[in-house]
Amino acid sequence: MQTVMIVGAGRGGLAILQIIQESAALTIEAVIDVNPEAPGLKWARQKGLRTDGDWRSFKDKKIDMIIEVTGNNEVSTNLRSAFGKETVLIPGSVAFLLVKLFKDKERLIKKIQNETYKYNLIFNSTNDGMVVIDHDENIILLNKSAENMIGKSKDEAVGKHIRQVIPSSLLPRVMRTRKVETNQEVLLDNGLKIISTRIPIIDEHGLLIGAVAVFKEITEAVHLAEQITDLKEFQTKLEAIFHSSNEAISVVDEHGVGMMINPAYSRITGLKEEEVIGKPATIDIVEGESVHMKVLKTRREVRGVPMRVGPYKKEVIVNGAPIIVDGKLKGSVGVIHDVSEIKNLNRELHRARQIIRKLEAKYSFEDIVGASEVMQIALEQAKLAAKTPATILLRGESGTGKELFAHAIHNASDRKYNKFIRVNCAALNESLLESELFGYEEGAFTGAKRGGKRGLFEEADNGSIFLDEIGELTISTQVKLLRVLQENEIIRVGGTKPISLNVRVIAATNVNLEKGMVNGAFREDLFYRLNQMPIHIPALRMRKEDVEVLTSRLIEKINQEYGRNIEGLTDQALARLKAYDWPGNVRELDNILRRAIIFMNYNESLIDADHLLDLHTALPMKENEEDVLILKGSLASMVEEYEKKIITMVLNKHGGNKTLTAKELGLSLRNLYYKLEKLKIANISMQ
Repeated sequence: MQTVMIVGAGRGGLAILQIIQESAALTIEAVIDVNPEAPGLKWARQKGLRTDGDWRSFKDKKIDMIIEVTGNNEVSTNLRSAFGKETVLIPGSVAFLLVKLFKDKERLIKKIQNETYKYNLIFNSTNDGMVVIDHDENIILLNKSAENMIGKSKDEAVGKHIRQVIPSSLLPRVMRTRKVETNQEVLLDNGLKIISTRIPIIDEHGLLIGAVAVFKEITEAVHLAEQITDLKEFQTKLEAIFHSSNEAISVVDEHGVGMMINPAYSRITGLKEEEVIGKPATIDIVEGESVHMKVLKTRREVRGVPMRVGPYKKEVIVNGAPIIVDGKLKGSVGVIHDVSEIKNLNRELHRARQIIRKLEAKYSFEDIVGASEVMQIALEQAKLAAKTPATILLRGESGTGKELFAHAIHNASDRKYNKFIRVNCAALNESLLESELFGYEEGAFTGAKRGGKRGLFEEADNGSIFLDEIGELTISTQVKLLRVLQENEIIRVGGTKPISLNVRVIAATNVNLEKGMVNGAFREDLFYRLNQMPIHIPALRMRKEDVEVLTSRLIEKINQEYGRNIEGLTDQALARLKAYDWPGNVRELDNILRRAIIFMNYNESLIDADHLLDLHTALPMKENEEDVLILKGSLASMVEEYEKKIITMVLNKHGGNKTLTAKELGLSLRNLYYKLEKLKIANISMQ
């Protein structure tokens, strides 16, 4: 250990004396000054150091270093002469420079320690576990929450590969993909389930320097600050992670004075750092009470506090948590959630759900079965029509699959991501049809909803509307439909203001519209508007070569619905199906197959000819069954029951074909739909 003598005990000498006193490598031999009241001499006496008024008393002693702080050149010259070359003489100017450097060093070290202390407080006070790895996938940082969750201490984990400590960790994958992975469920080796967010750490030059995982127990998951740590130097790495969080975070000290905010905080509140740091915790609040102050007062977490913050009065929800170190309250961390963003997401979710409910175009051209030439012509026409904005008129007998074509046309068009609305013009009550199609204004009629109601055409805006049984529209409704096709606008019932629309109309009919024009039941101008792109869908009797492949597809569908495993038909059954003319088309074929499968034994795998009912009377009546009456109840109820039996019998006879059923019973199609609903007659299954 080297000995030091300080000559000159003024303020400079005192400063040097105090610095050397703290050094373990130097021993102070004596402090010299001619002024007995010099501050350095007083301080030295208090510390028990040897003092004197004349340095000559020590010229015979071995002194390794003399620091001359008198500023007197003569003293410096005498000292150099009196002590040999073995003694190092440091002039006062050099000594003062050393003092300044020591002080600067001390100040910088203290500043770094303070900054590091602040980040350590945050890093270890959060309830979320945090693990940071470097570019070699070795753990370099681990906070207390992470230690508790993984069951290993920092000393056991730091410096080891992440997979040695947490075998199920996916941080190496994040290093490879450079993509953020949020809210991922992970099962740790100790059986603990956590929700983890994994973030790659990339510096300002685009260099990947590591990755961080922020995780919490599922049972204790709270939307608190995701404290993230950087990896370059301890202080800068912590700061980088803190600033990379998408959650708005603010930190105040134990007195409620702002210490730190991240960029997300400025983005949401509209306040810059200089407007928050060093200011009271209430500086950002426009409406509501300070979460920070409540946390500091109660020393407890505060969650879900609504308030408005910043110059734009942003509506937010704030969570707060205390920063407690060694039982002492050191500050508060607040996490701000933008309520407007949450509301926007909820509105988007609601809109998406509405669209999903409305988007009922379930079929594509791949779902339409038919290899026959006539069917291929219809399909090619439909595919061509789908790519144009033209109005389409689907013509064909009931049960041929007009609705499937409408679905497929919509799904093959550029409107496929918008709504597809289906309307059966014959099923709607005549008095309600117009208001359902075009909507109505408030007060348009008795019972009208307050604020009015959007019609189906408005609901289908930017999408497609399928008008089935178009021939059943009344003349007044036809006029309004013509306006839609000509002007691309509608007027609600009871309204006067036109509403512009962009709707693709797909109409369908199984009746002779030309005959309707002659009879005055259908407008000629509307017919020509609808008939821009007519597509004739052939009846099943015109494409019997498709019966086999249709049967295969239908059996597959029925198997799924009924939980059966029917493999197909025998040759005799197939021949019988091909020999029939199918007045009910594919719908009747579906009904026949369903009834056959229902009456088959579970050990039978092929439909035989014996399983097929008389195709000409799909549901044959027993002898004199029509004369059997059950005399029970009132006359009206017995009449309704008998009417229900007759309609059901004829409906089954025609394989569910409502047009043929109405014709045989002498009813209008609209009247038949009314009776089906009134008598609660279930619709025959359709394909």
